[in-house]
Amino acid sequence: MIVARRFLIDGRVQGVGFRLFAEERAAIEGVHGYVRNLDDGRVEAFVEGDEESVNRIELALSRGPIGARVDSFVVEDVVPGGRATGFTIRT
Repeated sequence: MIVARRFLIDGRVQGVGFRLFAEERAAIEGVHGYVRNLDDGRVEAFVEGDEESVNRIELALSRGPIGARVDSFVVEDVVPGGRATGFTIRT
């Protein structure tokens, strides 16, 4: 089943390679979406794909890369768009 989720990650998540980490995990799992830094210091990620793959991405993002510290992790289920758009780092 295809699912989509939006994640808001707070803590020490900017300047530690979090977006690159998310992009690498997305490539491994074959999911679509994006990751970007927000002006308030959080990171936002949107991920769409096979439910098991999205679950694995969720677990990885909830921990973050080495050097990151995740203090808050909010998950929002979103209606899947059903388009294969790849995964990008947005600025």
